[in-house]
Amino acid sequence: MSRIHERALLLIPKQHICGSYFAGVTASLVAYLLLCASGTAQCPGQPASGIVANPNRPTVADPADITQYGVLEVEYGYNHVMGLQSERENNLEGLFKFAVTCNLEIRWDTSTFLRQTINGVTQTGLGDNALGFEYRFHRQSKSIPALSIGYSLKFPSGSVTKGLGTGKYDHEIRFYASKDILGTHFDFNTAYIFQGRPSGGGTDQFTQMNLAFSHPIYKKLQFTGEFYGNMFSNNSTPAFADGLWALTYAITPRLVIDSGIDHALNSAAPFHRRYFVGVTYSIADIYRATHRH
Repeated sequence: MSRIHERALLLIPKQHICGSYFAGVTASLVAYLLLCASGTAQCPGQPASGIVANPNRPTVADPADITQYGVLEVEYGYNHVMGLQSERENNLEGLFKFAVTCNLEIRWDTSTFLRQTINGVTQTGLGDNALGFEYRFHRQSKSIPALSIGYSLKFPSGSVTKGLGTGKYDHEIRFYASKDILGTHFDFNTAYIFQGRPSGGGTDQFTQMNLAFSHPIYKKLQFTGEFYGNMFSNNSTPAFADGLWALTYAITPRLVIDSGIDHALNSAAPFHRRYFVGVTYSIADIYRATHRH
């Protein structure tokens, strides 16, 4: 799912370090992989039926398996967040994914719209953006789950004066594992996060853990649940835990919708409750479309 909302004031805190250096490294890596990617490569495990969506929504945990080779996919979701006091937030956030190789996916998280009300004052505007990648180094086998690793850099594009962003670069290194067990799909993520302090220098560093599971209910309808949270950070921010429950429905193999609720499991959680609705759509096989012209 899109992680930008996790960095908003009412939501999960995230990542930082020396932004310009890592931004340059990330951009160089993306450019190199795009130039080297072959449009005629055959990847194992490609569905014979054609393009099939690979939703990262609606859970915080993402699957270790990436989008199909050459496919550009988009996810968007609307969130209504109820803070611990009287705070409220409505946001529209997305994730664009493109598999440049069989095992490497480039990811762009974008916070298109934020509307926050705190102490009776409402602020509206754009949020932050993040660029990163996910690399799968092992496909699921009988005894070993699919495994991947990823990195993302958050760019401070949200307004600091409006309170819609911190004005700092944040960083995340994430490990992914996914496995199908007795008809239920499990996604486990653990991340180490560097978050730039809004005032002063330095970073706050902490670990996040997520365990999501999903199971078919009837035909294309599926139930999804998740437990996730952050460990103590080095600025004495307390650990917290949240639970998420949702339904997803595949309208077509390329189009999946979801809706559900995310709620606090302890008093240290950054928000009381979040309601959401979203969609995942596989736009096109870019390599195949390019070769046709």
